[in-house]
Amino acid sequence: MIICIILWMGNEKKFIEFIGWLVGSIPTAIGSKLHYIFYKMLFMKSGNFSIEMGTTIAGGKNIKLGSKVSIGKNSYLFAEDGLISIGDNFACNTNVVINASMGTITIGDNCIFAHNVVLRSTDHCHDRIDIPIRKQGHNRGTIEIEDDVWIGANAVITSNVKIGKGAIIGAGAVVTKDVVSYSIVGGVPAKLIRMRE
Repeated sequence: MIICIILWMGNEKKFIEFIGWLVGSIPTAIGSKLHYIFYKMLFMKSGNFSIEMGTTIAGGKNIKLGSKVSIGKNSYLFAEDGLISIGDNFACNTNVVINASMGTITIGDNCIFAHNVVLRSTDHCHDRIDIPIRKQGHNRGTIEIEDDVWIGANAVITSNVKIGKGAIIGAGAVVTKDVVSYSIVGGVPAKLIRMRE
């Protein structure tokens, strides 16, 4: 109780993250229900969803979820100073990172992500060599994923990328450029393997 009061007085954002973690760590159906109620109040907009234990969510007021959204264990949704919008019938496996820090990530309907997928809409600035990279700020960006996209395990999607409808991103791919609809891409950096049509 004392920890909660200290967190509330010092930093509302950290307090909300702590309560979310605490509620999300309660096992059983009761814990799942409490988790749902807590995050339902935080999100900008949401349909029905399932968020498994160990998931961290920051910037809930900047997150929109469609209906039938499922987030796997130990995942991370970060929308402080950014926006995350996820469509209907979305499912991601464990350890997925959707980081829209200072940027925008839009995910369409019927998308599926395997485990360890990373989406990051912002890059570090690195133009100057007389200043450490971590002190040069960030370039805001966007990631747009259209409907019916499957992203394989350990794939990374970088900023300013659009993935077209029905595309498949192979396991371990690093996507640095737009991906056309109904294509299958893989590799580092990701390149066209073949079209689905």
